[in-house]
Amino acid sequence: MTIASGRQQVSSADGRGASAATPAQTAEPSLRYNRADWASGFRNVGQELSNVALKANKGTIPADLKGTLYRNGPGRLERGGHWVHHPFDGDGMITALRFEAGGLNLTNRFVRTEGWLAEEKAGKPLYRGVFGTQKPGGLLANAFDVRLKNIANTHVVRLGDQLLALWEASSPHALDPETLDTKGISLLDGVLKAGEAFSAHPRFDPGHHGEERMVTFGVKSGPRSTIRLMEFAVADDPVSGVKAGQLLCERSDSFGGFAFLHDFAITPNWAVFLQNAIAFNPLPFLLGQKGAAQCLASKPGGQAQFWLIPRDSGAYAGQPPRIVPAPEGFVFHHLNAWEEASDAPEGSNNPQEAAAPATPAPIVVESIFYADFPSIGPDTDFRTIDFDLIPEGLLERCRIDLATGTVGTERLSERCCEFAMVNPRREGLSCRYGWMAVAERETGNDPLQAIKKLDLVSCERRVWSAAPRGFVSEPVMVPRSMPVGSPEPAEDDGWVLCMVWNGARCASDLVILDAASMEELAVVELPLAIPYGLHGSFVEG
Repeated sequence: MTIASGRQQVSSADGRGASAATPAQTAEPSLRYNRADWASGFRNVGQELSNVALKANKGTIPADLKGTLYRNGPGRLERGGHWVHHPFDGDGMITALRFEAGGLNLTNRFVRTEGWLAEEKAGKPLYRGVFGTQKPGGLLANAFDVRLKNIANTHVVRLGDQLLALWEASSPHALDPETLDTKGISLLDGVLKAGEAFSAHPRFDPGHHGEERMVTFGVKSGPRSTIRLMEFAVADDPVSGVKAGQLLCERSDSFGGFAFLHDFAITPNWAVFLQNAIAFNPLPFLLGQKGAAQCLASKPGGQAQFWLIPRDSGAYAGQPPRIVPAPEGFVFHHLNAWEEASDAPEGSNNPQEAAAPATPAPIVVESIFYADFPSIGPDTDFRTIDFDLIPEGLLERCRIDLATGTVGTERLSERCCEFAMVNPRREGLSCRYGWMAVAERETGNDPLQAIKKLDLVSCERRVWSAAPRGFVSEPVMVPRSMPVGSPEPAEDDGWVLCMVWNGARCASDLVILDAASMEELAVVELPLAIPYGLHGSFVEG
């Protein structure tokens, strides 16, 4: 089997697609990684498969790993000879990998959005992309066309009997969880208005207040922006009659300034947003010169802010939001957040045993900071970008003191990282460990080629590397399931699942790691070439 080396490192503190990318074939290879290998991961998915049985090409699939890994990401990057300007403009494709009794099968489907169907029929792009993709025909064809195609390419989550493909600028698409067939736009039983923004980055409360919830939001941006915070039931409750997918509570709050928010974090009592100091000039978008996201830029002299919204399920329900100045930098993703005074011993999911104090406890938020907003200009081919000119993402911890309105920061790692997560059963509580995708080298910006487990207390780390020819996507930590009544397993007892682009065979692999030791347990060579993905989730059972 030809794959990346699968090397493991233990250290002390961190100091078959139809068409593939071609420009990078002649680009100068990096001294640190093979650029042609990296660029070969940008291509169209050429097949849709159903329940294809797979086996490990190396190692053994754990017999007690049971459930489905759903992954979403851009699966079509070119149509009619026209490439997207940025991978984030590609049409969404869902991959489902189902584990049972040591076996595995694969199904994949494009999300059949209205725009996807229209462009498939036309054989060419009919819409502009948020990240700079233009329709054929130059400025005249693009000017004043502000329609956006819902590409459903960012995340995929299970809510009740629906599988939701998410794209944060509009409504989710509902899919059949087994076949992945597209059912159509879902307005969640009337919760959403047609076209209403719905986050592509929900958070799942593991039961801080007695039951699991999906916490999410929608943003209406402008000179003054409004956040609609929503909480949904995850499972049926026969006692109360609440059904999975039912809206449990919501609130809307307005803030000054243009909101650019992809992710947020939750604690038992708070929803934590970091509003980057961003300016938006829509004129180049209206004139057909740029995509909407290319019209964003860091605001000179601007002040980032933490927007802390009390959850209606928490101790401060009904109170107004708190606004606290945030550190400089730009944040896409958060790792986790928790409240210092409401922290609980490992294994507890309900820290609210007493009435909340009048002054809320300090909130700790761990986030991936960039020195500036990373973007790709209109004249840059994303397959030939210079990573040295783009700021790397670095993990930092912020402690927000609500009594004084001040924030202290601490750098947790100097290694470029993205797509970080904690054990989902500890979401919103203090965690010992985090798992994330990282660059192969210790400092500087490069493509993501390794998975790191970081001890958030000692900063010791264990790293599994796919270098030199492998490139990783978001890792998903799956905690081990235990029988009811059994002791709670250790925080790092479980597995890490990761899709890896294998440059040696120009196709994708699934790698299964032991979450504690980061030992490679299995590698499954997939019969698909899947471009680099965005987000995914694991559903037990």
